[in-house]
Amino acid sequence: MSRHKKKKVQKRVKQYEPHVPKHASQVQSGFKFEFLNSAQRDAWAAFDQHDVLFLLGPAGCGKTQLSCAFAISEILAKNKQKIVMTRPVVEAGESLGFLPGTFMEKLNPYMMPMYDCMERCIGKDSPEREIINKSIEIAPIAYCRGRTFNDAICIFDEAQNATTSQIKLFMTRFGQNSKMIITGDPEQSDIRNGNLMLLEVANKMADLGRVGVIKFKPCSIVRHPLIADLLNKFSEIEKRS
Repeated sequence: MSRHKKKKVQKRVKQYEPHVPKHASQVQSGFKFEFLNSAQRDAWAAFDQHDVLFLLGPAGCGKTQLSCAFAISEILAKNKQKIVMTRPVVEAGESLGFLPGTFMEKLNPYMMPMYDCMERCIGKDSPEREIINKSIEIAPIAYCRGRTFNDAICIFDEAQNATTSQIKLFMTRFGQNSKMIITGDPEQSDIRNGNLMLLEVANKMADLGRVGVIKFKPCSIVRHPLIADLLNKFSEIEKRS
């Protein structure tokens, strides 16, 4: 392999270590995130360039993982004070009925994918995890009216399961020194026309300054090499039905 080609391959996988002020402890500087392909690296660069960023694409591209990793890096670098997380409270094709417990305990099953991403980044019991846990705020869409999120990374995950009015409500909550990340898979919605609503909002907002839209392709899937083929087969089945 030529020297030029070797350099090209090496650039595709890159580790990001957040900028940390000199006075910060080793706890803040210990977080690293590895990009698994150039699409993830480009998405990370877009976080810094936009105040609102849509991450759209098929399952397994790392949309939620990237969002959580960026939020963690901003907290540990002391650029932001909190991580605001929300997901539509929508079940995937079946109803589990009444969930026992406190309000937060009822929400936990819906937030588990985001907690899993946090765990993959910084573990369960690390000093970094303790810092991040203190910074997390769960903000159900139903209770966001009238709120303002300052000094925050606001993540709206699985937005293909939200209505246009819900996306509008959350998008108009972020305040000073905040960024908003909206993730979604337009091909997998659990509500009627949810995929169309998300795409319409993203495409309309792309014309605005400081709003970005990143669209991942099936070739960017990193969860498992078989997933892209599975999605193709399901697409064929859905077209016939």
